Amino acid sequence: MQEIHQQPDVWERCLRLLRGLDLNTLIRDRKPSQAQWVFVGCGTSYYLAQAAAASFTLLTGTLARALPASEILLYPELSLPSASAFPVLISRSGHTSEILAVAETLTQKGIEFLALTCDGNELATSTKRVLQLPVKEESTVMTSSFTSMLLAMQFMAAKLAGKEDFLTELERLPETVRSLLAKYAQPLEDFAARPFEDVAVLGQGPLYAIASEVALKVMESSSSYAQFFHTLEFRHGPKSIIQGRTLVIGLIADASAAQEVRVLYEMKQLGASTIAIVNRATPETRAAADLVIELSSPLSALALLAAYVVPGQLFGSFVGFAKGLNPDEPLNLTRVVTF
Repeated sequence: MQEIHQQPDVWERCLRLLRGLDLNTLIRDRKPSQAQWVFVGCGTSYYLAQAAAASFTLLTGTLARALPASEILLYPELSLPSASAFPVLISRSGHTSEILAVAETLTQKGIEFLALTCDGNELATSTKRVLQLPVKEESTVMTSSFTSMLLAMQFMAAKLAGKEDFLTELERLPETVRSLLAKYAQPLEDFAARPFEDVAVLGQGPLYAIASEVALKVMESSSSYAQFFHTLEFRHGPKSIIQGRTLVIGLIADASAAQEVRVLYEMKQLGASTIAIVNRATPETRAAADLVIELSSPLSALALLAAYVVPGQLFGSFVGFAKGLNPDEPLNLTRVVTF
């Protein structure tokens, strides 16, 4: 919980580092206009890769993509980036076996890559292109490392694209989330005391990756089964799980709220409990949700990606507490996954 609540302070430290970063030296001949960026990670870092790819695509206007490290290792003929691509290997610890194996494969093929990490370790020595953030976590579960590395990739994309307005928005994000934490920690704790059998987290566009991460946080922190779906896809079969002990969490952007809120409202009518995480709540949103988390921010939807994940981090931990578990030490998990 301390690491969740300290995220705004951590982001400010990271932003100070990023402002002084020499991007030309770090990127050189691999700008988005010169090479396709391919973000690679495992678990939480894979969902980060998806959010980073969406951010790069929208900010630079050049298509980026995301891959789990295992796909490159097991199905290289389908996924291995070409020499003209620029992979970004993401690992909090820098010690994850699958990421290190991808680094070795890329090195053998002469493909240069960027390492994004917090702890450094072997990944930081595998390439001259390294972005290491000043983030230290004790918990097994990734919280500030996820949001800080996402913030770093958004900062880099905006810098490369010359989007100074977006950089200004990122500077304002810490204060936005401080207010969010102060206002909604207790309502989320109260809501987490309800017994749930199934949890579904919904999101579209860039928020689909965040929905995936929120579902993972619920699973890791509380040993509860959670799934993630594109919001409108949930109507096409998955809604069959809805019953009185189902929770549906909707991560909803203002631009698509009219369509997405209707899905959440339908699930509530079918008997599910519902949470809406939105920037600005409409009367329709309040009718569709048992609990509304309203960011109430003037920042753009893309600049708020990290803010959307924070209520999910809190909720997962609170569900773990309600079940008598220790969210810092999830069952069957270790801080670093190695072969």
